[in-house]
Amino acid sequence: MQTSRNPLRGRPRIGVPVRLSSSADPDPRVAEANALFEYIVELLREGGGEPVLLDALGPDDGGLAAALASLDGVVLPGGGDLDPALYGELRGDVCYDVSPAQDALDLAVARLAIDAGLPVFGICRGHQLLNVLYGGTLIQDMAPGTVAHREPAPVHGAGPWAWHEVGVRAGSRVAALYGGGSSAVNVKIASGHHQAVARVAGGLRVTAVAEDGTVEALEDPERWVASVQWHPEALELPAGERLAPFRAFVEVCRARP
Repeated sequence: MQTSRNPLRGRPRIGVPVRLSSSADPDPRVAEANALFEYIVELLREGGGEPVLLDALGPDDGGLAAALASLDGVVLPGGGDLDPALYGELRGDVCYDVSPAQDALDLAVARLAIDAGLPVFGICRGHQLLNVLYGGTLIQDMAPGTVAHREPAPVHGAGPWAWHEVGVRAGSRVAALYGGGSSAVNVKIASGHHQAVARVAGGLRVTAVAEDGTVEALEDPERWVASVQWHPEALELPAGERLAPFRAFVEVCRARP
């Protein structure tokens, strides 16, 4: 666990819980998620932050709490499926890479960060995890619909993504990450998920919805906690578009009281 203060002044320290599954897993989605984790770390650094990798929990979360005390924000990255038991359901056969250790780490990081008043940004699994943490539920496997949310046969050069646009609510935290401020913004998104928000948790509000009704962004109106279902770190996006939301989040963390 990294806990020392960053000697580079002006660089907000942003915690990112590590991915615990091995890229050698036969399911290629695990290696993809691990690569995306690395992209997030790189983009936070390029955006002016100092990423701090948060390791697995020990016998208690005391070490984790100490690590978070030195942070200015947290990003909850993508990865495998949450255990449906966390939202009161039996696990279906469609779930992949379910890891109690990963769930415990990510949930502990999220709880401690929110309790400490740190800005929290959830991405894909992180978006779903925040909804579950606040008391919501998930769709374990999305039925095919009018909007493609994952690409079963990736096109060369497009990455493993289904591409579509979403409109983000004016004045929302996610709109601000994309330069919208008080204006609504349309974002072309890299989508790659088979689960989604079902019942939205109390205490969260929806700030972006796909044309088929899929909840694409959430936020806590009382504190800086926001999330997106898509992957802003996708390598196939133009460099400036990839960096912009991470640079903006770094500035949110820099400005926190």
